[in-house]
Amino acid sequence: MKTIRQWKLATMAIAATGALLGTSAHAGATLDAIKARGQVVCGVNSGLAGFSGADSNGKWSGLDVDVCRAVAAATLGSADKVKYVPLTSQQRFTALQSGEIDVLSRNTTFTITRDASLGLHMTAVTYYDGQGFMVPKRTGIKSAKQLKGQTVCVQSGTTTEKNLTDFSNANNLKIKPVVYEKLDATNAAYFAGRCVAYTTDASGLASIRSNEAKNPADHVILPEIISKEPLGPMVRRGDDEWFAIVKWVIHGLVEAEEVGITQANWKTQKDSDNPSANRILGGKGQDTGKLLGLDADWMARAIDAVGNYGEIFDRNVGPKTPLNLPRGVNSQWTQGGLMYAPPLR
Repeated sequence: MKTIRQWKLATMAIAATGALLGTSAHAGATLDAIKARGQVVCGVNSGLAGFSGADSNGKWSGLDVDVCRAVAAATLGSADKVKYVPLTSQQRFTALQSGEIDVLSRNTTFTITRDASLGLHMTAVTYYDGQGFMVPKRTGIKSAKQLKGQTVCVQSGTTTEKNLTDFSNANNLKIKPVVYEKLDATNAAYFAGRCVAYTTDASGLASIRSNEAKNPADHVILPEIISKEPLGPMVRRGDDEWFAIVKWVIHGLVEAEEVGITQANWKTQKDSDNPSANRILGGKGQDTGKLLGLDADWMARAIDAVGNYGEIFDRNVGPKTPLNLPRGVNSQWTQGGLMYAPPLR
C-alpha cells in the first residue's frame, strides 16, 4: 500500500507531466484537412454590404470576410487561401454540420439553442448588434409601436422572425409577418412596397438601405432596438483545437487594437518593450502559437493581412463607409464598449 508521501509524489509527477504536455498542441483534424487542401472553406452571407459580398471580379470583402482572411493568414500563411461559400439562413448550419465549410462567418446570432443543440461551437463576438425596423420616410411612422396591424418583411429561419413575433405579442400589435427564405427576395419585397416595414439586425438594415435603396434618404431606421444580437463565427463541435484557433485569432485582433498594434506598425511593435505586443506578435522569443499547433508568427500574419479589429470595423462598416455605423457598443472596453478580449499570454 502506498504511503501518503508516495501518493503526493505520484500526484506531483502526473501534474508535472501534464504541464509539460500542455506547452504545445497538435493542430487537430480540421487544420490537418485545411493544410492538405490548401484553403480555409468559409461560409458567408451571399451579399450583405459591409459584412460579406463579392464584387464584379469575384473578390470578396466585408467584416465577416476579413475574419476568414485573418484565420487563413494565421493558419496557412496567406489571407488569400480562402474559398467562400455563400449561404442562406436556412443553409448555413447544415453546411457547417456536414463539413461542407470549416467555419461559418455569416452575421449569425449566438443563442443557447444554437450553442447547445446543433453540434456547433460559438467562438467569439465580432459585432454586437440588435434588431430594428426600417420604413419608408413617406409613411410618417416614427416608432415601431406604430406598426399595429401592419405588414413587416422578415427573412425566415432567423432569430429575427422569432423576435418579431415576441415583440408583436408583448405589445399587442398584431403585426403581419411577410416571410421570405432568401435575403434578395426579402429586400425586393420591401422596396416593391409589399410590406410597410422591414425588420432585421440594425447593421443589416443600414447595409440594405445603403446598397439596395434607389435613394437611401427615403428610408428611416426607427429608434427601437428590440433584441440582443451578438454576432460571430461558429465551428463544428468535436475539434477543440480548431475551435481554439478561430476563437483566439478573433481575440488577437481585438487585443491588438487595445495595445496599439496596427497593420502599419506591427513590425516595429514586434520586438518593442511592450510585453503584450511581444506575445501577440511572437517577438523577443515569445511563442503563443505553439499552444495552438501554429508557429510564433500566426497573429503577426493575421494583423499584417487585415489590421486590428478597429481597422477591420472602420474599413468595412464605420463612419467613413456608406453604412456609416458608429463604433458604439463595439468600441473597446477602455472606451466604454463591449469589446474585451482575454489576454494572449
